[in-house]
Amino acid sequence: MKRISSYFLQGILLVAPVAITIYILYAILKTVDSWLVENIKPILGFYVPGLGVLILFVALTILGFIGQTTVFKPLKKIAGKIILKIPILNLLYSSLNDLFSAFMGKEKKFNVPVKVRFNKENNLWKLGFITKESLDEFELSEMAAVYFPHSYNFSGELYLVPSEQIETLNLSPAEVMKFIVSGGVTRIEAIEK
Repeated sequence: MKRISSYFLQGILLVAPVAITIYILYAILKTVDSWLVENIKPILGFYVPGLGVLILFVALTILGFIGQTTVFKPLKKIAGKIILKIPILNLLYSSLNDLFSAFMGKEKKFNVPVKVRFNKENNLWKLGFITKESLDEFELSEMAAVYFPHSYNFSGELYLVPSEQIETLNLSPAEVMKFIVSGGVTRIEAIEK
């Protein structure tokens, strides 16, 4: 009986991550597709599964292309300046814009994985990412801003850390993020030189 329960748990460990990932992707795609189909079906007169997702993908790709053109860049700046003058909208827009730019923009911010010693006596370390190397504007020239993601969560904390307590890691930022978010269970490999 003990062996059967062991096999059962192994089966769960094999299937659960894949099944949960597939389910989440399915739920997201189905939700997006149903939102778009409600508006497209009356125009076309029929329903094609996945058409909403395809239209969303094509529309976002076209918008991305248009956003890179010289014609659209001045319009983007003007719209940004208008949004920045509206207090609450300014806070939301600038925070979300910076967050998305940090992960997907040209200037990716989470690209320097580091380890920081927090307790010298017990030799305790935390893994994170440098987001700003110089904090002169806060009169903290010897400090750096380090973001520490939480495990099993998509949140984190920002600490201002003495630079001498930070050591860069020869690891892929994506691998370090997976390691932290997984609570340290994901295996990571050093970058080959």
